[in-house]
Amino acid sequence: MWQSYINGLLMAAGLIIAIGAQNAFVLAQSLRREHHLPVAALCVVCDALLVSAGVFGLATLLAQNPLLLNIARWGGAAFLLWYGVQALRRAISPTALGQGAETGPRSRRAVLLAALAVTLLNPHVYLDTVLLIGSLGAHQTVPGAYALGAASASLVWFFALALGAAWLAPWLARPATWRVLDLTVALMMFGMAAQLMLGQ
Repeated sequence: MWQSYINGLLMAAGLIIAIGAQNAFVLAQSLRREHHLPVAALCVVCDALLVSAGVFGLATLLAQNPLLLNIARWGGAAFLLWYGVQALRRAISPTALGQGAETGPRSRRAVLLAALAVTLLNPHVYLDTVLLIGSLGAHQTVPGAYALGAASASLVWFFALALGAAWLAPWLARPATWRVLDLTVALMMFGMAAQLMLGQ
């Protein structure tokens, strides 16, 4: 059980930490202190629902079809390797996370709708949570623990951004910080790809 939980935690952490539109939005809202906690909660709920749909829906489908399981296994491994290479490329030429905050306060509804758009209109969200994390969950001994681990990573990361944005801002503005993070992400992705290819 704990191995499945840790696998889900590390896999989701590697995907969530990478610089992306969702992280940039949460960080910008947090720096402005504009409905940042509801935004973080919304991102966590969306991730948990998408991961659960991927883990349990794909796990059942793949378990009934060995061909699809092999396609998901090798496709997932290929995607992980590609993702790791992208992280290495970012580490070689790192950039700071742009904040680009808008001026003027917005209502909670407007901010949450914008957060939903950033989260659900991004095709990478579905690749990462539903397809990639879901297909990996099909190989776990305890899929529920794996999904819980993935949701835990989302919870910790988004609330860390929401609550610690002002303190983290100077640190996150340094390209060297993202170089270390991207190198860590690359190692995680390569490790998980190897685990898939070896059938573990």
